[in-house]
Amino acid sequence: MFENIVAFIIGVIAGVAAGMFGIGGGVVIVPTLIIIFSLPLHFATGTSLAALLLPVGIFACIKFYKSRLLNIKIAALIAFGLTIGVYFGSEAVSVINPKMLKIIYGCFLLFVSLYFINPLQLIKKSNSEKVVYEYKNTVPSIYPLLIGVFAGILSGMFGIGGGLVITPFLMYVLRFHPKNAIGTSLGALLLPVGLPGVIVYFNNGFIVLNFAIAIAIGIVFGAIIGAKITLSLKTKYVKLIYGVFLLLMALDFIVGGSIANKI
Repeated sequence: MFENIVAFIIGVIAGVAAGMFGIGGGVVIVPTLIIIFSLPLHFATGTSLAALLLPVGIFACIKFYKSRLLNIKIAALIAFGLTIGVYFGSEAVSVINPKMLKIIYGCFLLFVSLYFINPLQLIKKSNSEKVVYEYKNTVPSIYPLLIGVFAGILSGMFGIGGGLVITPFLMYVLRFHPKNAIGTSLGALLLPVGLPGVIVYFNNGFIVLNFAIAIAIGIVFGAIIGAKITLSLKTKYVKLIYGVFLLLMALDFIVGGSIANKI
């Protein structure tokens, strides 16, 4: 019972991160399960994917949608790509050396984080609080589809939702406003895109079901809180907080810190 309560708290924390940054929450769930419950990597990854399978961010998505900060078309394309990629990522865990991939992934996060926390970028007058509600430029469907596949592969390998890739891509490549990017990323992660990966892990017995359920319930509550925080903050603060968050994760992946060593 106590372990389930702890798992619920983990879910709440992951949900807050999901609502604030448009991520699935797995980047919080996986290392926490390993550190607190000493779960092997495969069990932590499978349990995280299972917890993220249900539409745990639906209430947060509703808030972003009502604020006109969710591009449904882009979200759907990314979700389709995620569904494809997560299967291959789950299958690749046993054949690809994850150490090198973690370093490459960490370098990617480092680059993105430095873009977000650039002091000059934060004080530019052009960085206003005006939100572009309708994304007017024509976006080739292949772009969000491919980023979905890439994010899905990482999701299947590390049990993350994929938002760590999706949100920066929407902001830096497609020039989405930060709040639009976060809302659209959450929308892409809303559908059961991790199902192929969950099936692979379930068939191998790598899911702790009671933890997954408790975490999923916690994410529902946490995501609402995170969404409210993001919608109430100024854009520059959202970018700064997200940049610092990515920087910490990047450094841990690159140098093999307490999290990277365990996973």
